[in-house]
Amino acid sequence: MSDTFRAITKEEIIAEPLSSTKKLNMDNPVLWFSGGFIALFVALFLYDNELLSTVVNFGFTWSVKIFGPYWQILLLLTFLISLMLAAGRTGSVRLGALDQPEMDSFRWMAIILCTLLAGGGVFWAAAEPIAHFVNPPPLYGVQENLQQAAVNALSQSFLHWGFLAWAILGSLTSIVLMHLHYDKGLPLKPRTLLYPIIGERALTGLTGATIDAFCIVAVAAGTIGPIGFLGLQISYALNALFDIPNVFLTQFIVILCAVVIYTISALSGLNRGIQILSRYNVILAVGLMAYILVFGPTSFIIDGYLQGVGTMFDQLIPMATYRGDGGWLGWWTVFFFGWFLGYGPMMAIFLARISRGRTIRQLVVAVSIAAPLLTNFWFTIVGGAGLAFEIENQGSVSKAFEGFNLPAALLAITQQMPFFPLLISILFLILTTIFIITTGDSMTYTISVVMSGSEDPNPTVRIFWGVMMGLTALILITLGSGGVSAIQSFIVITAVPVSLILLPTLWNAPQMALTMAKEQGLL
Repeated sequence: MSDTFRAITKEEIIAEPLSSTKKLNMDNPVLWFSGGFIALFVALFLYDNELLSTVVNFGFTWSVKIFGPYWQILLLLTFLISLMLAAGRTGSVRLGALDQPEMDSFRWMAIILCTLLAGGGVFWAAAEPIAHFVNPPPLYGVQENLQQAAVNALSQSFLHWGFLAWAILGSLTSIVLMHLHYDKGLPLKPRTLLYPIIGERALTGLTGATIDAFCIVAVAAGTIGPIGFLGLQISYALNALFDIPNVFLTQFIVILCAVVIYTISALSGLNRGIQILSRYNVILAVGLMAYILVFGPTSFIIDGYLQGVGTMFDQLIPMATYRGDGGWLGWWTVFFFGWFLGYGPMMAIFLARISRGRTIRQLVVAVSIAAPLLTNFWFTIVGGAGLAFEIENQGSVSKAFEGFNLPAALLAITQQMPFFPLLISILFLILTTIFIITTGDSMTYTISVVMSGSEDPNPTVRIFWGVMMGLTALILITLGSGGVSAIQSFIVITAVPVSLILLPTLWNAPQMALTMAKEQGLL
């Protein structure tokens, strides 16, 4: 592999991107491919949203049916291989050509949690467990014992937001990118993932531009959806709590505020805005968890977490590879797996940027083990409390959730807390907003890195992508939730090419880990 790397120099690779970082990279084909595709999506939505929905639904169904089994195996193998690399001598390999980490562990972990968990981790934490409780997953079936039904519901939620989902977002992919970028001088872009397979063609011309564009479109869609979702859900919650009209103006103000904050944060860089927002959001999340754990159904939460995690471990492979009900999989497991896959390359770039000086073991333990277990505990705190309230008072959460009303499920839980229910509801809305903002600023920054070819992207490029994603979200919600639903389904379609880009990491990451271990005297 080393002979291949010597075939192209660092100067040759970065010459083209460095010449286009002064303004908006208008001569960069990646901008036209990715921006043009998103513009076409919005234009078609405004012209005929029913036609767009038909096209997207067809693509969604086809993607889930054809690629669903492949995605399930890809995520499972990514997780298992990352564990093997962390457990062996390769776990001591230090990444990023630095002897010590650039930032302390708390700030590093806070950024990881806030960026990768995003706002979905708040509303879905309340809604998904109650959804699986009311309509049990087919692998488990209906249970007469309500406690066991609750445990099964939690374990299914744990799978979707647990080890496999987190691993695909930045374990093997980050190892490959950090080695090729920091050790070999290749660009920190998605195209670099395919360099070991197709060589220099991946780095130049239309091939490289197309690879980058696919990944930018996927992550932009994955970010635009939650931004629009934030406007709709916060507007609903403000109406429920304070009778503020649930109209487009309210949604517009919410999204505008979020766009302004995350764009400013992205402009300030990794060491200021993104770090500060992530750190304080983690503190707020820990405070809310402590409150619910102490004043909520404490025993149920602790028992539910322990049993839920145990059940997930016991049923990990059966749940991950379940193929018995294609319709259910399209709504749940394969949908979530496709969603996380779409984020994969760009999240790995972001992780590579903040993880210099970390070992493979530290990276894998943080991303593939610690973060999923913390996420599962968060789901038990919020969703488990909802299950306890539902078992004690049937309908107290499930009726609010009818029609897949995610914010209503969250408010139904917070409003049943014994002390300061209104304050707790407001704090959860703030938490959700900051989660979305941290995802928005980190993805604005990462897209700008890919576009400019620089780890310190031009401010104009950052502003352009931050505003563009917010403006797209605003346009899509002009006709209600249909636009947001369409782009969320479209995320799964974008996972098709992205999943093919991620496939080579299954064997490239172990090879590169062994190479680095030898170079660092570990083997």
